Amino acid sequence: MQKKIIKVHATDNVLVALVNLTANEVISFENQDIKVISDVKAKHKIALQTLEIGDEIFMYGVLVGKASFKIEKGGVLTTENVKHQSAKVSKKTGTIDWTPPNVDQWKDKTFMGYHRKDGQVGTANVWLFFPLVFCENKNIEKLKSIFEKELLTQKSNSHQMLLRSLVNDNVGELEQAETTKVFENIDVKFITHPGGCGGIRQDSESLARLLAGYVKNPNVAGATVLSLGCQNLQIDIFNKALEAISPDNKKPVLMYEQQQMGTVDDMLTAIIKSSYAAIKEANEIERKPAPLSKLKVGLECGGSDGFSGISANPTLGFTSDMLVALGATAILSEFPELCGVEQELVNRCVEEENANKFLSLMQAFEKSVIDAGSGFDMNPSPGNIKDGLITDAMKSAGAAKKGGTSPVVDVLDYGEYITKPGLNLLCTPGNDVESTTAMVGSGANIVLFTTGLGTPTGNPITPVIKVSSNSDLAKRMSDIIDIDTGEVIRGEKTIEEMAETMLEYIVNVASGNISSKASLLNQDDFIPWKRGVSL
Repeated sequence: MQKKIIKVHATDNVLVALVNLTANEVISFENQDIKVISDVKAKHKIALQTLEIGDEIFMYGVLVGKASFKIEKGGVLTTENVKHQSAKVSKKTGTIDWTPPNVDQWKDKTFMGYHRKDGQVGTANVWLFFPLVFCENKNIEKLKSIFEKELLTQKSNSHQMLLRSLVNDNVGELEQAETTKVFENIDVKFITHPGGCGGIRQDSESLARLLAGYVKNPNVAGATVLSLGCQNLQIDIFNKALEAISPDNKKPVLMYEQQQMGTVDDMLTAIIKSSYAAIKEANEIERKPAPLSKLKVGLECGGSDGFSGISANPTLGFTSDMLVALGATAILSEFPELCGVEQELVNRCVEEENANKFLSLMQAFEKSVIDAGSGFDMNPSPGNIKDGLITDAMKSAGAAKKGGTSPVVDVLDYGEYITKPGLNLLCTPGNDVESTTAMVGSGANIVLFTTGLGTPTGNPITPVIKVSSNSDLAKRMSDIIDIDTGEVIRGEKTIEEMAETMLEYIVNVASGNISSKASLLNQDDFIPWKRGVSL
């Protein structure tokens, strides 16, 4: 029989409803009876004890809010009676000991990856087209149409056939989509963006570092880069950014500047000839065995619900710990969603310098948000709130579970590239696509993405594995969900057992045996962060 409520941490003074609860229902918990005051939807919280105005509210063992009105024992927590509150952190106060999980059965496991000359190993092999400035987006789109038409032989998909039949007033049997590839070992991807000019110079420099990170990412075999010529993000700025993170770059990077090449026709002709030859050569690269220590896994959550911090995120956390124990890399980002858990993360930093850098980045980020007339407390979305995440600290405490318990080996600002195996903190917004985009730019060759509401986010060069916090979502949106952790909520699997399943799935995706749902849907999302306010 499934439990109806759960207390996540021993010191919490709230309970999470695992199922819908009805008014006046009496639930036995820890040798006491709790009468539910009003109807409570699954994923929402009820008070374990009467909370007076100003009383602090704890969940996941940390401060997540304070009562703005009296909440009776058994009463539901809402945005009306609870306000965001988080603990203030000023410095590292201690060191947290870590006992790695037992990973003996995984030590000799390998994945089939694409080995790069700099020692990195890709889980995909991509030739990437991108512009340095938005003025070239049109040409990128032209090239995308040309290359995809010739390198991917596609029949009309079912939706095209449906519209065609409606136009012709002939609704009949629909032809199913079918795709064949000219090259087996290389994918060709295209990204566009609204940056590179028109903003402050720092925005262009930040974009240069991000794009350089995409070239260095082990999933990329080489790139075709388009420049207009007069924009802020000059070719030399991009080249310096690439040299800074990859001083001995061996990947081919084909550069074209429209204002130096004459007509669009002349430029496209040159690009197509040279790029095709390079893509054909990159297709010769084949997968070979690599240790799991070569995995660099981004940890993301989006469209979170009240179960995310109980099932999906802790599963990612234990998987992260397993990967770290194997010598691999994990990346935890979304700094607005670490608000309230800073002390734990600071104390987990191996080096004092990184602890100070983390706090400095957090404080600067929060100040920029406050200066714009907002605050981290505005981070939960309407969907988050509807499904039980009513304060930023509550959302953050659950989101931080993705990072497991391992030591923090490095803290990176946006656009910096991963250099140390282990758990890394990366400064990004909480926006799903901006954060995922940034982690891939810092070297992630796999991204694990949890969701409780359903988010179809993907990435053009890195497989994104979507993890649902509940089984209802996995059934309802089966086309976007790869792994369902609803078994944890029902008590059918432990976090540890679910993590074993997840790691096996990661190895299969990294080896090309399984395509993530986001990849199958061609969900190639790419949004750079303009270093203003973005939550």
